[in-house]
Amino acid sequence: MSYRDTLLSPIKIGTRTCENRFFAQAMECNDQELSGDPSEKAYERYENLFKGETGLISLEAISVTHESRSRDRQLMIKEANREPLTKFVQKVKAANPKSVFIFQLTHSGELSNPAFSKRVTIKPLPGLGGELIGEAEVDKIIDDFVLAAKIAHDAGADGIDMKLCHGYLGSQILRPYNDGKWKYGGSWANRSRFAFDLYERIQREVNDPNFLIGSKVSAWEGFPGGFGTDGPDSPIIDLTEPIALLKGLEERGAQYFIQSAGSPSIAIHLTQAGREHPYWAYMHQFFAKEFKKNLKQETVLIGSNFSPFRNGKNGLRATSPEASSLFAFGAQCVERGVVDMVGLGRQSFADPFLAKKLREGKEEEIKWCTICDNCLELLIQQSEVGCTTFDKYYTDILVETRKEKGRLKVAHT
Repeated sequence: MSYRDTLLSPIKIGTRTCENRFFAQAMECNDQELSGDPSEKAYERYENLFKGETGLISLEAISVTHESRSRDRQLMIKEANREPLTKFVQKVKAANPKSVFIFQLTHSGELSNPAFSKRVTIKPLPGLGGELIGEAEVDKIIDDFVLAAKIAHDAGADGIDMKLCHGYLGSQILRPYNDGKWKYGGSWANRSRFAFDLYERIQREVNDPNFLIGSKVSAWEGFPGGFGTDGPDSPIIDLTEPIALLKGLEERGAQYFIQSAGSPSIAIHLTQAGREHPYWAYMHQFFAKEFKKNLKQETVLIGSNFSPFRNGKNGLRATSPEASSLFAFGAQCVERGVVDMVGLGRQSFADPFLAKKLREGKEEEIKWCTICDNCLELLIQQSEVGCTTFDKYYTDILVETRKEKGRLKVAHT
């Protein structure tokens, strides 16, 4: 089969069918209304992904709490946001009803920004810290996640991604570093209880077999005591617990997983391979293969870090541009059973119409992500996020952000 045939073939997730193998990752853009409702820029961004015929689309990390969040202008999913989210789903789905739409639910925990919210932690990590929270607070957070899942369902989303990656609260609880003796810490049975109990409650209280549930999971966080290591003070990779997590969530109804790695605030190039280190992208497919071989045949696995492969102009050696392009390598991973779908993050900023252009035979018109990572710089600076290479709106924001950063630096010297 050609890579075109492979990548444009449909796939089922639960009772839903994705028209192709492309997945738009949850990409935070820090441009929502102050109320946490979707902004006009959000409408534009997601309508383009739907019009671009992306098979599966994830709504950027939507916070279950206003109290602790990582972005100043973050999407929120509380009772007050129910009606605006319902209108939002109706509008973007009207652009292409065939695309499947999920919400990524999150709580930032120790990654919450203390400049405008409360940073909380279940065990202070060096360099981050935060206000300690215990069993009662975590129980309340579980309630918030369950309510968010119900709102997502009622708003018309096709499912949710219960975020368990990238150093956010879900992964903070899971990691071996959380070694205190309490309800959600210490033993694997305790650390996994948060995710397992949450899945059981969502399945019970939403109670809709057509509503998808899955999680994005960091296989290895890349620092001592992180998830996917062999002890609370060891950085050594051990996938025993990540695989146990997948199997436990699968038993509780998970129909898909999104493979990832790293914690961006600590190991950014592990999470998303940079222009100077494209080889990190290969590591993701190793993790994906280990995940996939431990899952049931019908459970869909979505791979990550395909954006760096681009159109073959990627800086990778000992391979040809033709063999190492995003399309060629992505199709190879699907055909070999390493992944079922190809996840695109930065590339979805560069060209949300990629899938449609491939279907129409217009590959020469695709705008390929340059891996400049200016979008990451905008995110870190709490500016609006988008592609600075192909959209002048964000180029201008980047220029102003750097000017403001310079002014602040001068003011503090």
